[in-house]
Amino acid sequence: MIRVRFAPSPTGSLHVGGARTALFNWLFVEHARRFGGEPDAAFILRIEDTDKQRSTDEFTQVILDGMRWLGLSYDEGPLFQAEGLARHQADAQRLLDEGKAFLDDGAIRFRVNHEEVTWEDAVHGPITFHGKDLEDFIILRADRTPVYNFAVVSDDIAMRITHVFRGDDHISNTPKQILLYRAFGVPVPVFGHVPMILGADGKKLSKRHGATAVADYQHEGILPQAMVNFLALLGWSPGRDRELFFDVAELVEAFTFAGVQKKSAVFDTQKLEWMNGEYLRHVGAPRLAAQLAAELPGLAPERAAELIAAVLPRARTTLDVVSRSRVRAGLDPAVPDEKAAAYVAKDPDGYRAALRLVADSLRGTTDWSVAGLDAHLRQLAESKGMKVGAVMQPVRVALLGATVSEAVNELLVLIGKDAALARLEAAIQSS
Repeated sequence: MIRVRFAPSPTGSLHVGGARTALFNWLFVEHARRFGGEPDAAFILRIEDTDKQRSTDEFTQVILDGMRWLGLSYDEGPLFQAEGLARHQADAQRLLDEGKAFLDDGAIRFRVNHEEVTWEDAVHGPITFHGKDLEDFIILRADRTPVYNFAVVSDDIAMRITHVFRGDDHISNTPKQILLYRAFGVPVPVFGHVPMILGADGKKLSKRHGATAVADYQHEGILPQAMVNFLALLGWSPGRDRELFFDVAELVEAFTFAGVQKKSAVFDTQKLEWMNGEYLRHVGAPRLAAQLAAELPGLAPERAAELIAAVLPRARTTLDVVSRSRVRAGLDPAVPDEKAAAYVAKDPDGYRAALRLVADSLRGTTDWSVAGLDAHLRQLAESKGMKVGAVMQPVRVALLGATVSEAVNELLVLIGKDAALARLEAAIQSS
């Protein structure tokens, strides 16, 4: 029977590297259940909270919330490593009694005997540590608390873990853990070490690269299904020139550790946001309107969906969707962005004059339709000897504070005649 575990430490947020490790473990179990003839396969969540000075209940909850947001359900847990202290102590005493460990200044130290350790890593293939590189190591401190390498082996044996998939920063720990498995006379689990995630500069992903916690991306408007898809492709390839986009069922069917790559993956935030934009468009305006209703107060669902549909082609996050929809709805003012401010500053008098020309002209039109407004504005530009853009762009900047959007005639219809004329007049007065 297959049993795997994800064992984060509650000393910080759920890092994207940890989330990917959890995802790979979860996908492995789900694939084994549905396609591998292992209906009883289990995914276990163990909170490694033995560092009492740094572990907090708040960080534990952040980990649980992050896994819930990603949709990574577990079959057992959360189990807490600190609750296994009595077992850790008994296991260390057993090795001491059997002569496989010895006392050293009050601590219990494991006797290595310079054994060579080789294992077939599920990602890297054969890995060997020579006996001369391995020395006796402490398993229980003088205060009777276990060291990491001993506690995880004791826990994994008690939980009947069959496969250990984790980051490759743990490779140096593995030979010590294998020696402990041998000493206890139990089967050694399959180990697989996943390469680290790097930033765009090729260095290990850290806070200097920006957001690294799952919760950060949730708050920055990334959809969970987009995050799962993106994380799955960080260091794993389905092969056969498959598409980039997978729903969860497709990931479960395609996932095997044979597809996990040996080289480190680069966390490309722009690619994540692009992928998220594609997911937003797949979800569609009506469903997003329901999900984001609290951010668009006072708007009927149909009106919210209409606004969202207008901004979706260029949106990459739900924050984009909300902020752009709120401006179009008149819930927020049109604050010029950097490009819009530069556009106005280049010729303030010309900007104001163009707005006055358009506002006065539009006030008299009776055909406030997409086609009608397009024809009207083009005719206005022609009659004044102006380029069409010189008529359209000031309107866009005034109404949105941006230089890029849907077509201006579509924008005017979306906002409505009375509201659009009022905002144009306000922009003229304030410019």
